[in-house]
Amino acid sequence: IVMRIGAQRMKRQDLDYFRMVLTDQLTALMDYADHTVQDLLDVTDNMPDPLDRASFESDRSTLLRIRDRESYLIRKIKRALDRLEDGTFGICEFCGKEISIERLKVRPVTLHCIKCKTRMEKLEKASGY
Repeated sequence: IVMRIGAQRMKRQDLDYFRMVLTDQLTALMDYADHTVQDLLDVTDNMPDPLDRASFESDRSTLLRIRDRESYLIRKIKRALDRLEDGTFGICEFCGKEISIERLKVRPVTLHCIKCKTRMEKLEKASGY
């Protein structure tokens, strides 16, 4: 299987490589998520000291924010795996051109080529986001 991207072709070995990387990342995140949830469930509410309780709540809040970011990354990885299956992996959503293999190796969940992503970041910076 060879997927056509722009003027070049992504070889089967490239597709297999990205599938493996994304699947490994997804597995690791899912395992960590299960561990995090179990840790949160294992904590008892028997903390009579207000400082201990405050410290626990602060740590828990941080952990939940991290978990939320990981959940977002899990969704992005699943979408990237879907794009691998439907033949749109490695194609920029904005311009429709090829995303370089080098960029995909650094960030396999990316949806944009470096040119479009740079343009987006400049617009975000200019608009104050």
